[in-house]
Amino acid sequence: MNPLSIVPKVHDDYAQDASIVVHLGSALPLLKTLPTRLFRLIITSPPYNLGKQYEEPKALNQYLNEQEQVIEELIRCLADDGSLCWQVGNFVDNGEVYPLDTLFYPIFKKHGLKLRNRIIWHFGHGLHASRRFSGRYETLLWFTRSDRYVFNLDKVRVPAQYPGKTFYKGPNRGKPSGNPLGKNPSDVWTFLAQEWENELWEIPNVKANHPEKTEHPCQFPVELVERCVLAFTRERDWVFDPYMGVGSTLIAGLMHDRRVIGCDKEADYVEIAKQRIRDLFLGRLKVRKMGTPVYAPTGREKVSQIPIEWKTGDTDQ
Repeated sequence: MNPLSIVPKVHDDYAQDASIVVHLGSALPLLKTLPTRLFRLIITSPPYNLGKQYEEPKALNQYLNEQEQVIEELIRCLADDGSLCWQVGNFVDNGEVYPLDTLFYPIFKKHGLKLRNRIIWHFGHGLHASRRFSGRYETLLWFTRSDRYVFNLDKVRVPAQYPGKTFYKGPNRGKPSGNPLGKNPSDVWTFLAQEWENELWEIPNVKANHPEKTEHPCQFPVELVERCVLAFTRERDWVFDPYMGVGSTLIAGLMHDRRVIGCDKEADYVEIAKQRIRDLFLGRLKVRKMGTPVYAPTGREKVSQIPIEWKTGDTDQ
């Protein structure tokens, strides 16, 4: 998306002619006002019940029961061919770890959703533990309502480390063995090392030196949402984040011409989200570029060079 000189109107409540809705308030009351089957993608990172400044810690069963009420409404609002991505870490109580993805899975399954991937997001920095190993990953559960769902694989293929690799035997011997558009990213995502090559999503979490850092203590990185937006939606589809924080999901959607709705009960975060949207359209928002690599082949190895067939278009791959 090219920066625009005029910032689009940001609505406070859903309207059919809106493209951007930023709502101050809790998720459940807003959801009850929204149309059925509206969203092609719902993606969020709900509160982990850890007692952060924006949440009151509760008994684990109470927390899950309250989240289930929100989940029921989210599923009602999910399009028949839509996706729901639920990104969580661990709940820790007196040093005991409860993996939230395993606790949430039965709730989604009970309400008829189908799990397509359990994606591991790995990051290099976080709190250092002293009585257990330091946690360095969180989990994103990708659900769909049905077996017919949007999945744009070619939009999110990742560069092959060795695009010059060829078949060494058989009828295709000597021909490129990979897809010229790149590889299929798998279910452990690493954006830092080898770009999107592995199944390990190693997107850096938003800490002090991250270009997207705001005052939010658990900020969603934009590039994690971008891949989901590109893979699971089409242009002008609606994307929703019921716990938007400072609006990273909305930013990712707007960067790729999606319509977006987000809500948060913290007024300070809502104002930051609105300002980030303004900055996006004014061309001054700092965002880490999706898939920024740390390592790249030297180019001296033949298998790291793009085959002549791909450059000329003479390939059956």
